[in-house]
Amino acid sequence: MKRSRLQFLSAVVALFTLAALVVGADEKPLEEGWVKLFNGKDLTGWTPSEKIEWKVENGEIVTPPIRSHLFTEQEFKNFEFKADCLTTPGSNSGLYIHTKYEDTFPNNGYEVQVNQTQGDPVKSGSLYNVVKLFSSPVKDNEWYTYHIIVKGKQITVKINDKTLYEYVEPEGVTGTRKLSKGSFAIQAHDPKSVARYKNIMVKALPD
Repeated sequence: MKRSRLQFLSAVVALFTLAALVVGADEKPLEEGWVKLFNGKDLTGWTPSEKIEWKVENGEIVTPPIRSHLFTEQEFKNFEFKADCLTTPGSNSGLYIHTKYEDTFPNNGYEVQVNQTQGDPVKSGSLYNVVKLFSSPVKDNEWYTYHIIVKGKQITVKINDKTLYEYVEPEGVTGTRKLSKGSFAIQAHDPKSVARYKNIMVKALPD
């Protein structure tokens, strides 16, 4: 009798443990073709600039209180990119596409602005210095989802499933601030800015 009871309790514990592992490991299965760029635990696959330490808290990348950029080691050309973002009041950050590792503000590719209330008048959704939005479609202290699609010479920017614009890069653009191929990067802008990122993923598209 005692043995049967112990066996029953052991089976129950094992069942609950397995269920917890399954739910915790895969609460939101990725759709076909999507790959995680951030594992939710550490910064494997990412490289910080300027020897600055970045943190992971509660499954989120947190920007440090100093200028720095966090670059993916992987590079992409045509893709769909998604990331959940949150800013605290007065914070400025950004997401770079088609960029390259540098120990300063990146000079390659494009920056998609992350800023609701910081002094810079260019707000979230903007393609910095190219498409300027002066009113943010989202608020501080609230999570929102960026969805950026690059195909050929076109950049489509969406926030919370709403398309903000489709920008087509003109022919003959020179310099390094143009579409080519490169890494993604997260910006830590200044000591007063705190931004958080999670659920960072990418889906490669055919050339």
